[in-house]
Amino acid sequence: MNNNSKGRVLVTGGTGFLGAYIIRELVEKGYAVRAIRRDNHPPAFISPTTWQSVEWVSGDVLDVTGLEEAMEDVDAVIHAAAKVSFSTRDRRELFHTNINGTANVVNLALEKNIKRFLHISSVAALGRVGNGEQVTEEKKWSDSKWNTNYAISKFHGEVEVWRGIGEGLPAAIVNPSTLLGYGDWNSGSCALFRSAFREFPWYTEGVNGFVDVTDAARAIVGLLESDISGERYILNGDNWTFRSLFDHMADGFGKKRPSREATPFLAGIAWRMARLKTVFTGKPSILTRESAKVARTKTFFDNSKILQQLPGFRFTPLEETIKNACNAYLREEPHS
Repeated sequence: MNNNSKGRVLVTGGTGFLGAYIIRELVEKGYAVRAIRRDNHPPAFISPTTWQSVEWVSGDVLDVTGLEEAMEDVDAVIHAAAKVSFSTRDRRELFHTNINGTANVVNLALEKNIKRFLHISSVAALGRVGNGEQVTEEKKWSDSKWNTNYAISKFHGEVEVWRGIGEGLPAAIVNPSTLLGYGDWNSGSCALFRSAFREFPWYTEGVNGFVDVTDAARAIVGLLESDISGERYILNGDNWTFRSLFDHMADGFGKKRPSREATPFLAGIAWRMARLKTVFTGKPSILTRESAKVARTKTFFDNSKILQQLPGFRFTPLEETIKNACNAYLREEPHS
């Protein structure tokens, strides 16, 4: 799809972290954007100018009637709506939103003969074995104790997209690693910054992939402008230990670095204490049994395929991403 056609793009999950940055990229490139939102209030990381240039539709991917109306007269769909959680109590909602919701979007896109479809999946959907593996787009899913409920839901959501591709949907899939940048630091991966600011004491030597949210948005819109179909792309800036990640975040805030290694035994104590605190405060914690398990694994994600597909595209160094995000949080967030 060429942006010169002035086609209309529907973005699901428009007020989510990645969804908002995708919208910003689309608006800056001159696309007509329609987006589905569940909240009437713009996130702090969407500028008023961008917000006002979008045709907002209140709705939900589980509402087929509303979704059908939102997809009227649309040329392309970027499906970014998803539930992200590592709490076992959210398992039912994860499966409903990430699997059934994706099936709804795919079915309607087929019915409406949508010209381009981009599905925002996750590297979690590729599966994790925890032994230091190098993951490429060719990796096949396998059941593993390291796979979280979120990963399972995203894998089955992808299955719905592959089904759609088999039925003629011109779709591509992207698998971002953990997104970093300025957003709502009370939710999702942005909460990593809040934890560093509050001098979270634990670290692990586990390895994971991380990517600048603005890079992910640029790559997604770049693929939208191509005619690629039936392919998936890992979006990953670099692979770092969680210790290095938290060290850089702490340095960016001028805070104390984490100093206690979360061995399996200590991590078990830590997530149980976090769960107990959640019971009393009602506020979700970034540290759960599942997130503690993932933080001890070592997984390396290969980004060479997207770099080959988009000539001239480069990922922002994570040091720069973290520094910029820390400065934005210090400017914008209320701190106690």
